Amino acid sequence: MNIDAISADSLERMADLVRQQHSSLDTMLLSPVGEFQSRAVTLATLMREVTDCLAEDFLHRPAQDFPMLYFACGKARVGSTALSNLFGMTGMPSYYQPLKAILRDALVGRPLAPWIIPSANDEPHIFSKETIGPYVLAESLFNPLQLLVEAGYPRHRLHLIMLDREPASSLASWLEKLISRAPEDTLLRHYVVAALSAARVASYAQQHGVPVTHYVYEVSKEALSSVRVLFDRLGLSSRFTENAVTSWREPGDVQANNARVIFPSEATIYKVPNLHTSDSAYRYQRRATASVSEAQLEILERCGVNDAYRASVAACVRDLGLNAAISAHLFGDWFAEAA
Repeated sequence: MNIDAISADSLERMADLVRQQHSSLDTMLLSPVGEFQSRAVTLATLMREVTDCLAEDFLHRPAQDFPMLYFACGKARVGSTALSNLFGMTGMPSYYQPLKAILRDALVGRPLAPWIIPSANDEPHIFSKETIGPYVLAESLFNPLQLLVEAGYPRHRLHLIMLDREPASSLASWLEKLISRAPEDTLLRHYVVAALSAARVASYAQQHGVPVTHYVYEVSKEALSSVRVLFDRLGLSSRFTENAVTSWREPGDVQANNARVIFPSEATIYKVPNLHTSDSAYRYQRRATASVSEAQLEILERCGVNDAYRASVAACVRDLGLNAAISAHLFGDWFAEAA
């Protein structure tokens, strides 16, 4: 058997563990990885450290002081940054991966600083996005919603927005945008793990009574109507404006005008050139998939990534109340296979 076959078999075994949500994922020792991780540590230890850090602020606040948090989560490269800009354009504070930033400090043994959220009296609604992956296994397995709940964020003040994107397109984005930071085989492995780990987040939400809305990137092909439906479902109809979707800034400007996006402080290694596409509105960006090989596409099917996406499509169609004609337009064959 060749090395590639051994590697594929190993990845399938890991994928099985993730799909089963196996307890061994929490206790296996995660080895150091260059500048990204300097400690040999378990996921359970990292989760506990980040939870304790968050609790420093959360446990001293009454429940009514917590804003309603619309918490978007999915594998990396699913359009979450554009969604952050969109929510920021409505005027609410929009946080960019505050929990993963704490996790990344924990991975290298830096002192951890808690995420300080505003009082509900000042900001009744806030948005935050977290992405799963890409550089180390801990990032590809961690459950950011679990961090919030176990640290003391009131569950009735949370609404989870589960994100996803067509598998070949998002993998192509990983391979094209992140190759300067990790080798291709590592990115593929972590992509599969991250794509399957998202279901663990949704499952945790359901077990703990946190409302969930599935919002798949391909609905942004009809951006205005999809965002309007999303905001209606979230109870944010009064926050919705067409300008927040269509009129961000002049093309070429780095940031959206007036978007209240709040970025964490992170190490230079995480500053990837041209990671985010500049745009003047919230809209669908087609990703060419020529960089994804047939062998890689086969791995996505064998490891269950395509099945996970089909489940996301079906859940999105249900949650947003999309009819069959619109769903077929947005998702093509994926909708037929998910139905």
